[in-house]
Amino acid sequence: MRIDLNADLGESYGAWVLGDDEAMLDVVTSANVACGFHAGDPLTLRTTCRYAAERGVVVGAQISYRDVAGFGRRFIDMEPEELAAEVVYQLGALDAIARVEGTRVSYVKPHGALYNAVVHHEAQAEAVVRAVHAHDPSLPILGLPGGVLLDLALEAGIRTVSEAFADRGYTSEGRLVPRTQPGAVIHDPDVVAHRVLRLVTEGVVESVDGVDVEVRADSVCVHGDTPGAVTMARATRTLLVEAGVEIAPFV
Repeated sequence: MRIDLNADLGESYGAWVLGDDEAMLDVVTSANVACGFHAGDPLTLRTTCRYAAERGVVVGAQISYRDVAGFGRRFIDMEPEELAAEVVYQLGALDAIARVEGTRVSYVKPHGALYNAVVHHEAQAEAVVRAVHAHDPSLPILGLPGGVLLDLALEAGIRTVSEAFADRGYTSEGRLVPRTQPGAVIHDPDVVAHRVLRLVTEGVVESVDGVDVEVRADSVCVHGDTPGAVTMARATRTLLVEAGVEIAPFV
């Protein structure tokens, strides 16, 4: 058994500090680094990429809508051409920063509202795929299994990586519970760790309705901005290792 652990990092902005990137990078194997559109100033991005490079953690571009005020969690009804251009912009910016710090962008993951939109919004999903393919078709795309984004990526010859979430609630349909609803975020480290263990070893996660839902994933995300994220990530990694699961990046 093998699984990648990833986290959304590099999301501090100026005087606003979010999460503990350095501590989280001691636990995870892949880092979804913000690209400055929903969070992350240039110095934060350089520092995060440097920390990742020092620890051998793989860097991915966490692309998003251009929405710092809303932390990228508000849907924007953009024209596909504009969205594709903004994705290319973000990929180029973060890859330049990563290379200066001795690493490179090795995969792509949408953030927030864009992540949820491209599960079903075909035009926006196609724009993201087109942008990634134009920049570097060898970059895998990390996303929610069963969504339009991964289907279109496969059609375009791009490798896809299925993702699950350690600290998010699931509906009985296998989708994420909206953050506006009860049970959307799980905060107990022990509960989170055992949920991930079941997901990795049994391929199921308990939904908010108490029903076991089949969830297959190559990578599991712990959100860096969730309170107690580092404690959750450490508890999860410890339990997985004790169960004989290999923790390794998917690239």
